Amino acid sequence: MNNKTLLTYFILIIAPLFFNCRGPVKGENKTNATTSSVSLHTDNEKYVRIDTKQSVITWKGSSLNGLNSQTGYVYPSKGELMIENGQLMGGTVEIDMNTIEDKRHESDNKLVNHLKDPDFFEVEKFPFSIMSITKIKSMTSEDKQITGNLTIKGITHPVTFPAKLEMKDGIVKANGKLMIDRTKWDVRYKSAKFYTLLANQTMSDSIEFHINIVAKTNN
Repeated sequence: MNNKTLLTYFILIIAPLFFNCRGPVKGENKTNATTSSVSLHTDNEKYVRIDTKQSVITWKGSSLNGLNSQTGYVYPSKGELMIENGQLMGGTVEIDMNTIEDKRHESDNKLVNHLKDPDFFEVEKFPFSIMSITKIKSMTSEDKQITGNLTIKGITHPVTFPAKLEMKDGIVKANGKLMIDRTKWDVRYKSAKFYTLLANQTMSDSIEFHINIVAKTNN
């Protein structure tokens, strides 16, 4: 191996380390969430357990111009909803980021593996995301405005989104649509806020989540 080849090899090794190094971002509550931090209430009739087999979160991301979009799925690992006097009062949903899938429900391909790496959700270091409900405002008997704290990559920010809630025969169904600015959770890949000269490769900072949660009193 000649000196020129050695120099090229050294640059390829060191460049990713250089560009990925950056100081802490102000205003973030960032922790290393390598293990589950969610504890569920047991033997408390106010809390209904989430059915992880029937619950799913659909994600959607796109280029800045909206022409190139990707959709897929990710699944809760555990969670619960607090129901009191027939009303939703709170709850927690833990999402297993290792369950990320594309629109064909494939979980091992270039797209999904990229979403799991440090460019996006850094799943090896932060395997869980958490949504904790802090406030519910009733618009109608079914239409609610949900406020909570969303933790992704160990960073927590408040979010508010609309949802529909249905309770019947011991089954609770909640469906909501949440839009976030991914850069608040340190997902900066091809964001115009942090990178220039990307042209048509620039990705939208918005990620859309369609949340479908099913909880059962006998689960």
